[in-house]
Amino acid sequence: MALIWAACLIVFMFAYMLILVPQAKDRQLIEDKLLEKKQKYESVTKAAEEENRTRMRQEIGQLKSRLKSFVVEFDDAANLTFDISQIADQMKLADFSIKSKSTGALTLLPNCKYLNESRIDISFTARFNQFAVFLNALERHQPVLFVDSFTVERSREDKTSCRVDMSVAVLVRKQ
Repeated sequence: MALIWAACLIVFMFAYMLILVPQAKDRQLIEDKLLEKKQKYESVTKAAEEENRTRMRQEIGQLKSRLKSFVVEFDDAANLTFDISQIADQMKLADFSIKSKSTGALTLLPNCKYLNESRIDISFTARFNQFAVFLNALERHQPVLFVDSFTVERSREDKTSCRVDMSVAVLVRKQ
């Protein structure tokens, strides 16, 4: 009788291990997927509400306006040198020269589908205070101009002025 009970117990243990344990794992996976789908469904139903759609439209509008402050449209990229020249005229910088490093082709940014980088070289002679004001004006420009690097060299003839060479980067939206 003990042998029959032991054999039945062993058969039940194998049946449990071969049938019920994998089913419990599958059940847990299905419950996790169901919970994920329920969360997605709730977020979609919330997004379908008019109040939430209006809020999301406002957020998208704010993000687009923030993006416009950092990115130049492709067609407006040529006007940047003119804008920078106007700032230099207002500051009365001497020996001002500006040239775009990449006139035809823009530099491709890695892992970026919609933006390119344009670089502009600027050089001028000015007093240090004029240089600081010009640098501040460039960094506050809309869209943002990123001053990548600059060198300041004191003039040998005039001790109050200095020669500045500057490299500026701009983000440009791809065509």
